[in-house]
Amino acid sequence: MGGKRGEISNFQYLMHLNTLAGRSYNDLMQYPVFPWILADYDSEEVDLTNPKTFRNLAKPMGAQTDERLAQYKKRFKDWEDPNGETPAYHYGTHYSSAMIVASYLVRMEPFTQIFLRLQGGHFDLADRMFHSVREAWYSASKHNMADVKELIPEFFYLPEFLFNSNNFDLGCKQNGTKLGDVILPPWAKGDPREFIRVHREALECDYVSAHLHEWIDLIFGYKQQGPAAVEAVNVFHHLFYEGQVDIYNINDPLKETATIGFINNFGQIPKQLFKKPHPPKRVRSRLNGDSAGVSVPPGSTSDKIFFHHLDNLRPSLTPVKELKEPVGQIVCTDKGILAVEQNKVLIPPTWNKTFAWSYADLSCRLGTYESDKAVTVYECLSEWGQILCAICPNPKLVITGGTSTVVCVWEMGTSKEKAKTLTLKQALLGHTDTVTCATASLAYHIIVSGSRDRTCIIWDLNKLSFLTQLRGHRAPVSALCINELTGDIVSCAGTYIHVWSINGNPIVSVNTFTGRSQQIVCCCVSEMNEWDTQNVIVTGHSDGVVRFWRMEFLQVPETPAPEPVEALELQEDCPETQIGQEAQDEDSSDSEVDEQSLSQDPKDTPSQPSSTSHRPRAASCRATATWCATDSGSDDSRRWSDQLSLDEKDGFIFVNYSEGQTRAHLQGPLNHPHPNPIEVRNYSRLKPGYRWERQLVFRSKLTMHTAFDRKDNAHPAEVTALGVSKDHSRILVGDSRGRVFSWSVSDQPGRSAADHWVKDEGGDSCSGCSVRFSLTERRHHCRNCGQLFCQKCSRFQSEIKRLKISSPVRVCQNCYYNLQHEKGSEDGPRNC
Repeated sequence: MGGKRGEISNFQYLMHLNTLAGRSYNDLMQYPVFPWILADYDSEEVDLTNPKTFRNLAKPMGAQTDERLAQYKKRFKDWEDPNGETPAYHYGTHYSSAMIVASYLVRMEPFTQIFLRLQGGHFDLADRMFHSVREAWYSASKHNMADVKELIPEFFYLPEFLFNSNNFDLGCKQNGTKLGDVILPPWAKGDPREFIRVHREALECDYVSAHLHEWIDLIFGYKQQGPAAVEAVNVFHHLFYEGQVDIYNINDPLKETATIGFINNFGQIPKQLFKKPHPPKRVRSRLNGDSAGVSVPPGSTSDKIFFHHLDNLRPSLTPVKELKEPVGQIVCTDKGILAVEQNKVLIPPTWNKTFAWSYADLSCRLGTYESDKAVTVYECLSEWGQILCAICPNPKLVITGGTSTVVCVWEMGTSKEKAKTLTLKQALLGHTDTVTCATASLAYHIIVSGSRDRTCIIWDLNKLSFLTQLRGHRAPVSALCINELTGDIVSCAGTYIHVWSINGNPIVSVNTFTGRSQQIVCCCVSEMNEWDTQNVIVTGHSDGVVRFWRMEFLQVPETPAPEPVEALELQEDCPETQIGQEAQDEDSSDSEVDEQSLSQDPKDTPSQPSSTSHRPRAASCRATATWCATDSGSDDSRRWSDQLSLDEKDGFIFVNYSEGQTRAHLQGPLNHPHPNPIEVRNYSRLKPGYRWERQLVFRSKLTMHTAFDRKDNAHPAEVTALGVSKDHSRILVGDSRGRVFSWSVSDQPGRSAADHWVKDEGGDSCSGCSVRFSLTERRHHCRNCGQLFCQKCSRFQSEIKRLKISSPVRVCQNCYYNLQHEKGSEDGPRNC
């Protein structure tokens, strides 16, 4: 089975079991049931490698503590029924019922109305309402003898049920606390989306995978009934079980009504699916002999996911595809890479046909991928003006947008007789200016269109109707994409990236301005595992650079500093070409300066925050004091200060830390790009006067072949299309010259070309001693800085932790000394 072999996620497998056992979203009395996973709701960070973090999946909720377990065993042992109708049981209440489901989802319609009906038209007492995840856990596992409830699937994918977005008056507790949004554990950082992500990550982690079969045995398996259930302390009231009572043969009407009411109100046991012990899932284990169930961290040598190795992506030296015109779309299939020019789109699912537009006669044409020959010409679209964008979400639909401001949904004929017809199915009205881009999601059945009117509109793909509008863009929308796993929408306008939830709520935004004229042309997202903290948003820019962005939590002051008047005026009145000049030039090679000189200049490394100093690009433009970035589970965690010195020479970042450091510390030979892991853990705790804020953080970039700023790029070009392979082992970049380049994870980091390496043709002499290269004097790359050196100047070898190179590789003399100093500084505190 797929669940045993690990071919599907734990969440998917549990949903399959619930469906097979008769559980359904359509029946609150038999709603899908999911387990409590975590037992730690007090820590600032969740340690998924510690077994104490998790609940005991081998025991039901009533047996999580010894004290309560003893009471349930005593109840079973001492049970006596004078009438002999009710056999002994441990639990008189159930782990899933209509009331339990409605109480969890009470803040969200239509469950609010269902809850009110079950409660007789009013909310329950505030002290009994679901208002805190921590208190709900302790009630179900320890404190309340009548509470053994498990969870529902929404705890692993739906953050909206934790908001009281409808502002229902849920009452006040006896201690005066007014109920509103659900109170989250500290590790959720006050963000329901982060709670869902961490909770889902815990469900999918190796420890849970290694023990989930034990919970399945209790709910769906052989421990559900019989002697095994007694031994596992898992016996419920007999009316909870299917087939225990024949309601059609009950002669007493009152008894029949009471029995049906009991079953409806208190819950039902799922159908028994397994008569034998469920086999454990195959999980990864560490190579050093640690027990299975301990997560293998991303970034290991066997991990080939590109966004886990942003500093070790190996570029193809020649294009993997070449077109005659700028690349407009890249599709990765099982058979290979497909690419088409701008003003052309591939038609799924076979991808062997194309839909093309932008002809002088305003016609559109259906053609084959292998040739430019048009199979069908559609002339019926001319009345809708010039088409600027088109998408094909499925073989039957074509969605176009252009100067008419209307999003047109066309239906293509599938039969041979109707193959040459294109019928207007619906004209979607809502934009007030030219429609510039569009995208669609089959998983969530939505269309998103972007316009020159600086808005996006979400449309229902099934009903072809308006859903909501995304406002707040500061320039015409130029690129869109939808995360098929989470439903998150990424919209790009000018130099800004905006991320929205599928319901149209803003999540985060960032200004990518880098001090020169560059606009975002295209974008895509990684979609491997939605709970992975290292997922990235990828943007392609007109300056030929591909940039990677990652969502992280930063600590910001609860009371922001006053915004300078100049910055406010800039935000409201600046032309599009000047948007974002207040942002830090994080990746501008034009402004590269010597890092040591920066750290020695007191003007560039203030110990106190300044409202006029540059700051990292953030979701908001207000000045903030000190930020502390945490990326739980990521090797890239680093502490940020209000003043950052970023030197991105050849594609990687050096960060100078100013807060809490004396000038003597800053004047060292090299500031560490990655702080000591012990130091990072200390700063993951929220400091007094600060709050957590989700922000988009720049992580890396690709510059080889296309970036205009690299002198060794003979033919730079703007990036016009991006694509990601299905297994996320490669990222593909298309440019305005029609070339498609591929970046993949290097099998031997440091042994093959990397993006930050200077091309061989980019230098004819050693960067160290200036000796000219010849047949006898070969070129050698420093694996750290990427510059070209002679044999003598690059005779040193060192590990490069920042690039995850664990074996000694060739480096230049300057990098060798810096790396050794960095290593010594990291080892120093441990030896104290």
